[in-house]
Amino acid sequence: MDIRSRVGAEMPRVRDELAELVAIRSVADPRQFPPEECERAARWVLTRFAEVGFGDAHLERTADGSMAVVGSRPGPDASGPTVLLYAHYDVQPPLDESAWRTPPFELTEADGRWYGRGSADCKGNIVMLLAALRALDEVPVNLKLVVEGSEEQGTGGLEAFVPGHADLLRADAVLVCDTGNAAVGHPAATVSLRGMVNVVLTLQALGAEVHSGMFGGAAPDALAALVAVLGTLRDSDGGTTVAGLDHHGTWPGEPYPADRFRWDATVLEGVSLLGDGSVADQLWARPALTILGIDCPPVVGSASAITPRASARLNLRIPPGTTADKARAALESHLRAAAPWGVGVQITVEAEGEPFLARVDGPAFHALGTALEEAYGKPMAKLGQGGSIPLCNVFADTYPGAEIILVGVEEPLAAIHAPNESVDPREIESMAHATARFLQLYANSAAR
Repeated sequence: MDIRSRVGAEMPRVRDELAELVAIRSVADPRQFPPEECERAARWVLTRFAEVGFGDAHLERTADGSMAVVGSRPGPDASGPTVLLYAHYDVQPPLDESAWRTPPFELTEADGRWYGRGSADCKGNIVMLLAALRALDEVPVNLKLVVEGSEEQGTGGLEAFVPGHADLLRADAVLVCDTGNAAVGHPAATVSLRGMVNVVLTLQALGAEVHSGMFGGAAPDALAALVAVLGTLRDSDGGTTVAGLDHHGTWPGEPYPADRFRWDATVLEGVSLLGDGSVADQLWARPALTILGIDCPPVVGSASAITPRASARLNLRIPPGTTADKARAALESHLRAAAPWGVGVQITVEAEGEPFLARVDGPAFHALGTALEEAYGKPMAKLGQGGSIPLCNVFADTYPGAEIILVGVEEPLAAIHAPNESVDPREIESMAHATARFLQLYANSAAR
């Protein structure tokens, strides 16, 4: 039986395993879900990978308290290439459960897709890896494994663990299974990740609320000041304009058709896309500023009073070529310069992450391209991704000679991080086929 047939025969088991894993509410935030749920997920992953040859699989506690599943599986030649397989078992919280079409922690089939929190990000990738390994009589490379438990919280547990345990996870190629394709059935590797800077901007204009009738017109309004500052962060086309950053980058890889993006992003009819470049330019080659939240009086319950203090939480995504330090400094300088009327300005930095650019000239990347084309019947595209995976930079810094490759079962319809997350089972099947073939082809190319 060939690999395609073997993976196909595995799919009923894949669905059962994904249902078990989705049912574990492994949100790595004890304020929302019991921490025992993450421990259950970790032990589930450990058991399943032990069954496919990772005999030394065990749990390692990381700096943020989360547990990572770590293990190894020797290949036929100890001197042969080593591949590190990465995924994460923690998931985003379900958000508004009333917005889900199906129970968020119950894998449910609808319209040919499997719905449930984590079904794509990233539990779908975990069962995909298991299916790929079961499809091979012999794995021709040395394997290492790390499946972390706090990726979605961004608390950096594994990022701190890797440099301190470099030999434990050292590999020639790292397969980061936490991204996906441009669309169902269209294979891709992610070669670029945006970095990010999160800040909270607070403006203070008055010592306390004062009556808008008695003082309005002369008294400075902190909310109006905040609106004025935020208005300077975009130009008339809606493009991001943070002074000191380059806003004219172009994306050299696969384009993102505007009509497909409008559908994927649920842009309403008649609403324009932002910026003066292509969609791919805006997503993967230029800075992008998003206002994540504003603290100010709500409409219901507001009074005829001037707001003395207002805050906004801002997320700045940055492309490769710009460091997080440079972006943070530029954003802080821009915000301070834009604040009107001498209002007090406080900027609190919440998080920073560096952008990432993958190598695309090594034997592992070439083997992946061949494997994906065999599995999908179409050539592999090179995509950027607007999200940030700081761990990729940690891998690159710790293992400077390794190829870092980003693939996975996610695609725009998966709605990761949102209600109604789902996975197309054809993506799990095709990616499992491609992963198994990648391991074979990489072993052959490394032996030459």
